[in-house]
Amino acid sequence: MKKPSVDEVLQQGIHGALETKPDERRKYLGTLRERIVVALKKEQVAEETVYPQVEKLMKEYPKAHLFLNGDLQYEQLSKYVKKAVMHKIGHTIVTNKEADTDIGLVLAMDYAIEKDEIFISKKAPEIPAAKKGFFAKLFKR
Repeated sequence: MKKPSVDEVLQQGIHGALETKPDERRKYLGTLRERIVVALKKEQVAEETVYPQVEKLMKEYPKAHLFLNGDLQYEQLSKYVKKAVMHKIGHTIVTNKEADTDIGLVLAMDYAIEKDEIFISKKAPEIPAAKKGFFAKLFKR
């Protein structure tokens, strides 16, 4: 193994340890594209309701980690934080003033899963609850 030079040690001391794919990590809130289960844009996270696809994927990937963009207001993030806590998924609010990204939320694993499509284009339609008949209302449990 090659011994690091004095210059390399100084550079790492000043700028931190060398990192693989730093541009990709800045874009995807600190993680790599190959690890992402699902991602939402800032505008999607700012919508009033939670994307049901995200909650479904939280159930499917219980060992995932949720990364949220700290540039958004906490009121916009809190609904996803509550879902993460409910499904016992760790979450991190990432604030990086030096990097500008349009990504608002990333649900990722700590290893590569290589999904082809990570972005959700639109919300899945909500399935209305089945209407109950007269007798079902009388004898509800």
